[in-house]
Amino acid sequence: MPSSSLTLALVQQSDQGSPEANLDDCEAAIRAASIRGANLVLLQELHNDPYFCQTEDHDLFDMAEPIPGPTTERLSALARELELVIVGSLFERRAAGLYHNTAVVIDTDGSLAGIYRKMHVPDAPGYYEKFYFTPGDLDFNPVDTAVGRIGILIGWDQWFPEAARSLALAGAQILLYPSAIGWNPSDSPEEQARQLDAWLTIQRGHAIANGLHLAACNRVGFEPAPDAATSGARFWGNSFVCGTQGEILAQADDQSPKLLVTEIDLKRTEQTRRIQPFLRDRRIDAYDDLTLRYRD
Repeated sequence: MPSSSLTLALVQQSDQGSPEANLDDCEAAIRAASIRGANLVLLQELHNDPYFCQTEDHDLFDMAEPIPGPTTERLSALARELELVIVGSLFERRAAGLYHNTAVVIDTDGSLAGIYRKMHVPDAPGYYEKFYFTPGDLDFNPVDTAVGRIGILIGWDQWFPEAARSLALAGAQILLYPSAIGWNPSDSPEEQARQLDAWLTIQRGHAIANGLHLAACNRVGFEPAPDAATSGARFWGNSFVCGTQGEILAQADDQSPKLLVTEIDLKRTEQTRRIQPFLRDRRIDAYDDLTLRYRD
């Protein structure tokens, strides 16, 4: 049986210039997390690469790789050696012309415990993900690991309460969000502050609504747009872990790479749900319209 507590590490990174250098950086951080007692490590969204979705370029599909593939093999060897669970995030080549933004879960024995394909795919200036990624088709299913049942969502998924709720209803014990989100440098400081506050607030709300710990691991640093179509992106970091009532347990800043290591007490879910029994009081008989796009 998994323990009722775990030590979670988040690896907030900036782009190191190449897939090899980025993956080397991941490995160094994972090893450092292991020394600090981590048994679950969360990497950021698309950690092998710069955030390439700032532009639409057919040649960039060559960056995708299969699962299993080179990155999962390397992460598997690390997980097996260090006896910890690793959640990575890859540009998946599923078949010719079919690609996904995919999280991989490597268990403590090095096996591929499961994958999750990003369900909500954005399309906005500087975030042209629909050009690259097919929406996920694996629904919202937690992954069982040696440290517990993990619910994973990616990036844009973090704004949708239905996704977090679905994982909670399927028995997830913790919610993990690999992320790549940042500011348009041309936005005013006031607008940037509102965006960051909204990002933190809605995810803390998911934790509260479901009585689950939640962790979001975001990238950090400025990445220029390859074609000068936008002002580039300054990824705002602020990777964080919050508790079952939304309380911040650990948080990075918006300036630099950071390894966050935090101990999580999974028993808090039972305690919180007893005093805030939202699952008990849900009116499942009255929610049919939630399957509609809009109530015209």
